[in-house]
Amino acid sequence: MEKRTLGRSGLEVVPFMLGGNVFGWTADEKESFAVLDAYVEAGGNFIDTADVYSNWVPGNMGGESETILGKWLKARGNRDALIIATKVGWAHKDPKKKGLSRAYIQQAVEESLRRLQTDYIDLYQSHVDDQETPFEETLSTYADLIQQGKVRVIGASNHSAERLAQALRVSQESNLPRYETLQPEYNLVDRAGYESGLMQLAVEQQIGVVPYHSLANGFLSGKYRSPEDLRVSKRGPLVEKYLNERNFRILEALDQVATQYQATPAQVALAWLLSRPGVVAPIASATSVTQLQDLLKATELKLDAAALETLNQASAF
Repeated sequence: MEKRTLGRSGLEVVPFMLGGNVFGWTADEKESFAVLDAYVEAGGNFIDTADVYSNWVPGNMGGESETILGKWLKARGNRDALIIATKVGWAHKDPKKKGLSRAYIQQAVEESLRRLQTDYIDLYQSHVDDQETPFEETLSTYADLIQQGKVRVIGASNHSAERLAQALRVSQESNLPRYETLQPEYNLVDRAGYESGLMQLAVEQQIGVVPYHSLANGFLSGKYRSPEDLRVSKRGPLVEKYLNERNFRILEALDQVATQYQATPAQVALAWLLSRPGVVAPIASATSVTQLQDLLKATELKLDAAALETLNQASAF
């Protein structure tokens, strides 16, 4: 897979970021190891997780995904060949564990490093905007971690265009590290959040965009076309909101383009994202090697102008 540069960071990554949110959730340790092995074997080097994954599962407290990934990294001995991204700031079940204050980031990064069984994180991301903590405090904390060699590059997730622009100004004015990446929710169904301000800012500031929910919790795979389909998957309840007239129109367009290219709807949905301004690597997760291999084919799929227009019109907002 041809590599792309993450923002101005100099980090080179493949155009498919493997999502680790399923590790310890819909994929157990053995299944996670198999998917990770297959991803690396296919040339992949860019893996996403977060300290809070997967605390939504009954009995989990967060950190399960990082723990599985850390065990795999140790077992395979391939840490330096990979770009590992994790996040801090999202609320855990423990109410004290959230936000982007200096004290909490310093605590959280040590916990992530321990679970990942590594001494550095390639991309450390602010998982959600913390409007109670000044940007100067957050960014100066990251500066210290970079100086200590514990973090290489920082990124932002779930920030508005206005807040991200403000953070970038603080970085420039105070000579602090800047967010080199943005992780927004972005897919054919959910376009407005990214395209209404963030996209222009990312392109202008050369910020590498790594969208999450690239397949809208699986809806864009085409597996969910009726309420009955929702019962076959643990993700079913997350997909129900997508069952409406506009989104079925998007599926029809995906089917049309997929037939033209002898591809799957999921491959087309990811290829569309790869054509969008600012996007470096969509994030997608897989619970089996077969599923992963199917998704990876999206990196080889180049949609022509007519196909892109079909998808753009169907998903207009």
